Amino acid sequence: MPGERAAGLRARWAPPPRLLLLPLLLLSRAAALHPGDLFPYGQLRGDQLLKEGDDESSAAVKLARPLRFYEALFSYLYVGTNGIISTQDFPRETQYVDDGFPTDFPAIAPFLADIDTSQHRGRILYREDMSLEVLGLAASYVRAGFPRTAADFTPTHTFLATWEQVGAYQEARLGIPPSGDLNTFQAVLASDESDTYALFLYPANGLQFFGTRPKESYNVQLELPARVGFCRGETDDLKREGPYFSLTNTEQSVKNLYQHSNMGIPGVWAFLIGSALPLDNVRPAAVTGFLPRARSSASLEQPFSHAADLESNYSQDNLDYYDEKEEEVEYPPSKPEEVLKDRSRLDVSFQSRADSSPVGGGGSPPESELTSPLHSTPRNGPFHPETESATLDPQTKEGRPGKEIDTPHMRGPGASSVQPGTRGLAPSEVEQNPPDPPQGALSPYPGNRSIRPDPDRGAAPPSEREAPPAHPGGQVVLLSYALPHRTTPWDHGRRVEGVDDHNNFNTRGLVHQSSNKETCEHNHRQCSQHAFCTDYATGFCCHCQSRFYGNGKHCLPAGAPHRVNGKVSGHLRVGHTPVTFSDVDLHAYIVSNDGRAYTAISHIPQPAAQALLPLTPIGGLFGWLFALEKPGWENGFSFTGATFTHDMEITFHPGKERVRITQTAEGLDPENYLTMKTNIEGQVPYIPENFTAHMAPYKEIYHFSDSAVTSTSSRDYSLTSGAINQTLSYRIHQNITYQPCRHAPRARGIPTTQQLTVDRVFALYSVEERVLRFAVTNQIGPVEEDSGPTPVNPCYDGSHACDTTAQCHPGSGVDYTCKCASGYQGDGQSCVDVNECATSFHHCGPNSVCINLPGSYMCECRSGYRFAEDQHTCILIAPPRNPCEDGSHTCAPAGQARCVHHGGGTFSCVCLPGYAGSGHQCADVDECSENRCHPSATCYNTPGSFSCRCQPGYRGDGLQCTPDTNSGLKTCERQQQDAQAQHAYPGTRIHIPQCDEQGHFMPLQCHGSTGFCWCVTPDGHEVPGTRTPPGSHPPRCAPPAPTRRPRTVCERWKESLLEHYGGVPRDDQYVPQCDDLGHFTPMQCHGKSDFCWCVDRDGREVPGTRSQPGIAPACIPTVAPPAFRPSPRPDVTPPSVGTFLLYAQGQQIGYLPLNGTRLQKDAAKTLLSLHGSIVVGIDYDCRERMLYWTDVAGRTISRASLEPGAEPQTIINSGLISPEGLAIDHFRRMMYWTDSGLDKIERAKLDGSERKVLFHTDLVNPRAIAVDPIRGNLYWTDWNREAPKIETSSLSGEHRRILVNKDIGLPNGLTFDHLSKLLCWADAGTKKLECTLPDGSGRRVIHNNLNYPFSVVSYADHFYHTDWRRDGVISVSRDSGQLTDEYLPEQRSHLYGITAVYPYCPAGKPAPQAAPLGQQGRQGYLETDDLWPRHWLLL
Repeated sequence: MPGERAAGLRARWAPPPRLLLLPLLLLSRAAALHPGDLFPYGQLRGDQLLKEGDDESSAAVKLARPLRFYEALFSYLYVGTNGIISTQDFPRETQYVDDGFPTDFPAIAPFLADIDTSQHRGRILYREDMSLEVLGLAASYVRAGFPRTAADFTPTHTFLATWEQVGAYQEARLGIPPSGDLNTFQAVLASDESDTYALFLYPANGLQFFGTRPKESYNVQLELPARVGFCRGETDDLKREGPYFSLTNTEQSVKNLYQHSNMGIPGVWAFLIGSALPLDNVRPAAVTGFLPRARSSASLEQPFSHAADLESNYSQDNLDYYDEKEEEVEYPPSKPEEVLKDRSRLDVSFQSRADSSPVGGGGSPPESELTSPLHSTPRNGPFHPETESATLDPQTKEGRPGKEIDTPHMRGPGASSVQPGTRGLAPSEVEQNPPDPPQGALSPYPGNRSIRPDPDRGAAPPSEREAPPAHPGGQVVLLSYALPHRTTPWDHGRRVEGVDDHNNFNTRGLVHQSSNKETCEHNHRQCSQHAFCTDYATGFCCHCQSRFYGNGKHCLPAGAPHRVNGKVSGHLRVGHTPVTFSDVDLHAYIVSNDGRAYTAISHIPQPAAQALLPLTPIGGLFGWLFALEKPGWENGFSFTGATFTHDMEITFHPGKERVRITQTAEGLDPENYLTMKTNIEGQVPYIPENFTAHMAPYKEIYHFSDSAVTSTSSRDYSLTSGAINQTLSYRIHQNITYQPCRHAPRARGIPTTQQLTVDRVFALYSVEERVLRFAVTNQIGPVEEDSGPTPVNPCYDGSHACDTTAQCHPGSGVDYTCKCASGYQGDGQSCVDVNECATSFHHCGPNSVCINLPGSYMCECRSGYRFAEDQHTCILIAPPRNPCEDGSHTCAPAGQARCVHHGGGTFSCVCLPGYAGSGHQCADVDECSENRCHPSATCYNTPGSFSCRCQPGYRGDGLQCTPDTNSGLKTCERQQQDAQAQHAYPGTRIHIPQCDEQGHFMPLQCHGSTGFCWCVTPDGHEVPGTRTPPGSHPPRCAPPAPTRRPRTVCERWKESLLEHYGGVPRDDQYVPQCDDLGHFTPMQCHGKSDFCWCVDRDGREVPGTRSQPGIAPACIPTVAPPAFRPSPRPDVTPPSVGTFLLYAQGQQIGYLPLNGTRLQKDAAKTLLSLHGSIVVGIDYDCRERMLYWTDVAGRTISRASLEPGAEPQTIINSGLISPEGLAIDHFRRMMYWTDSGLDKIERAKLDGSERKVLFHTDLVNPRAIAVDPIRGNLYWTDWNREAPKIETSSLSGEHRRILVNKDIGLPNGLTFDHLSKLLCWADAGTKKLECTLPDGSGRRVIHNNLNYPFSVVSYADHFYHTDWRRDGVISVSRDSGQLTDEYLPEQRSHLYGITAVYPYCPAGKPAPQAAPLGQQGRQGYLETDDLWPRHWLLL
């Protein structure tokens, strides 16, 4: 394995003496960590192998000696799959893998992410190591990173954990192989009796993925960047003030891990993580003198934050640390003692940095920066100890002594010293100019040409070595050293030196040049971050790195598309009509690898736009700048960079109209878009509206001088309308001025002339869009004479006779050969497809079918088989595992929940009726507490159900109970009898009514168990205000006044019939049956017979209800009691009155009330349960008290009233893929939503009707959406990783424009604050909460250290956002920007959308039709981003 091979290489050399390793370790700043430079690992080295899987952890590793982590000692370590080490066993990954720091347990995390090593995707190895080789290597790294405090560090044991070629977890999908992005990294813990240091190593190209998707993200495309850092695991404080240290929090900071360093070796990071002395937090190394090229501009005079450095946007192409094409130089094997024998002492000077800022939150200050060169002293010279304060005292001007490090084997007459005033190389010089190694030995100065020992002379006099060389401000430049087993990458023979290469070196060394020329040391910041700086005799110049091109101060990636943004103003006379326009938008898009350039200008008045159609040079400039380069030639941007002026003077013929166009390039914006300002003045011929302009291909010669490019040419153009075709012309003079660098000798002269060949030219004006467009295809190269063109090899101009499936290989002159491409055969001029299936030249395995394709073939598995990992062998498809059937599900027991299979191995759990919970855990619902039974019935709760039984004196099924007239009991007596029956149950404390002799309620009632007394009305209801506590005098209850209600029809009829029957009826005589209130009972019967029938409320028989003997009819009560029934599922729990928050949490919507702006966390509850749903976007209609939400699982939009007993209603269930953001316009009764699956923004009425697509272009990942109903504006975010933006339009979809597209990353949440009139967004990429005015001005940051926000809403002076790191709701003060509170639901899962519900609707009247945003108090807006028709891109 790679690690084991590396171990074999290291075994060839013995570890140098521990004090000599510091200068040997610090390698050239241009070199990255090679994979072979990791600490040796492998099972042959004694490593244990962690079990494959997604969430595995090792058994406890008992350490031979305890190590310190923070202030505590630990004897056991655990290694986890997910890039983490701990001092205790890990919880389940769902409790930490998607969360930020701090964790709830001790954590050492070199790359905390959701890693999966299943199916042999990498391996994880770990061991404790006390070998001298590993101890010595660890000591060298630590001493290099902490030269002041760990100069004598001698570890007694180390612990190594290596993650080799491990992959990220991804959901298994049939036919989709696992990603090929694999990571390799290593963590080393080195400890002695008092201190523990951690080393994190990331080799070049070792990080190929930078974060992982949460398992609960479903089809919402989110990726959480990996976390790197440490946590003591003792705090969960919201303000992050506890003992933890975080090095990364964005994807870009993770990308830079192997490109940067805090100790000078790209990819190597060192930290002090434990000490017997007080240690407030982890302390990182900070040797800024060895920062890689990407940070060579970091000032040595300022404190440096590595966490901030990691946030810089540097790609791997920016950093030429390791180039596989570079020729390796091997040093002869020799012992370090022999290499450095006869050297005396190592005199190292360090500068104390008292104001160095810590990296991470609340950490200790990093190790002071190493800032002086290493130089030796002669054997007999005066000894100068290593000094942590060996600088001149600004008051006494005297040196202050420090402590001494005596280094044996460093004395010798060949040693040289640095003279006072001698200038060491600037960081860029050290980087660009590694010296040739001396034969047979390692140079003591491998990184610096300016300091060279003289083999023929003795050491310099002592007086010339009294102090280290000084730089302005007391700074000195740090040299670099190479490890003996590592190759120094040479810079392709390029020599970059700050002093003359031909200076003769003597014992006095080099004398600092005293000229005032500008050097890279102080001016390298003027170079592009993709450039290197070179000093020349008269000054410095910037040169773009490989894979970039430009003038050095501005560099763009070669081969990538480029964009131009700008403004155009003009004062024209079109014919005789004056036309003026100001600051209209210009956009250009250039496909640099084939020379196509597209330009679009918006909102030029139609007469001017029509007249400008022939002026293709407006867009032709971008064609010249980024033209396709012929071999050996360079386009315009390579000379001008991004700052220049382009002047054009155009004279039309035959009318002699003249126009002047000035285009000024103002540099590159943060997104590398070229910024242009264009001004057009003069007169142009009038072109009628129905005419189009056409131009033929042309060639143009450009003449180069020292700082200018000129061109003069004539162009014909034709105007066409129907059968009319008129040819006109104009003459154009062009002058381009720029600032070249005059200091560099010209490696090859700039050509005096170049020819621009324009193959295609188009011009078009769209009246509907009001957009003027130009398109040109360009190529730059030598001037070619038309009369006698230089012969061009047919392979270059396409005139060869090779077959379309053959490659043309140029020879000398115009000779060439043709060779059929792979998969074809023939002589090259005629090639035919090779049928791999017929000739058996395929690799399809058994149970597969070979299908021939042109130039290739494909394998398909037979029915019932699928591809194995090699994508050739077909294996039998095993029946998909059904967890619901095989019992591997995690649902609650079968009597409480049911398992729902969704295909494959996925399932969900749903609690059965009568139970509530997540489905994995279900609890019995106490229906009796919900008053499901009739008030005159007794409820009995049972597991999963309940039963009702009518009380004595009533009859019915318990849900409906009616008085039993045959019982003869009064109401008080029936209630008394029922209470006495229930009182027999143990623990019951039911009040037993007291009745008088006639069965009526006693006026005074007292509870036999509690002692409370109160007065009641004749029907037994408590008289308000009469209740008295136990021990006090009972209230005086007056006997009820004798009142008699009027007799009812039933009572009068009954009395009349009884009188007619003589007082006592016979068994066969009918007597009306009346209830206590005198109403007819629903069922009437003849005396004591079984002949019964139903009656209405007036006692009239209901036809068809008369029954036969023995069968009682089913009669409906004439006066229906209150209906009580089980509530529908999902259950809507009506919220209380007041302001509250509603948030989406997967399959439920939560309710969180507010007290002012504070979260009432104790009153939070689940408002709505939606099994099988994934609710993302939610919003509220304040007029109808209706909640709306989007469901990405069901692909629907639904709503539900907040009134009691309301049922959810699906209003849109088609034409959706991934509906996410949702916004309600309560004025216009409309809703708006985003669909990130269809890349659309749509609207509809609140009932789902009148649906309309507003936008379906220029959208990549639309997410949040917000509406301003008063002004009639719509806002939405698009978290396209390549070009994130926030856009706006009117509510009808007009006047679309980009509002914000700078300094944003992943704008997940968006809200419009109706009170402050601010548009605010939460960004998971920049970690910021920001606001702006509706027109994009007045942008300000509210909070700049969020975790991973998803959605945000504003209320009063606070913002409330859901957070994926905390899985909760977090509140932020709008005025102070402080985090004020948070709510973490008990059920832990990701929260999505959030909205605020007010007890009122916001005041205001909507505008009848909103004006463009630019006309709402400010001017200027961009109408559209759809600048170029699709067919243009096919030119």
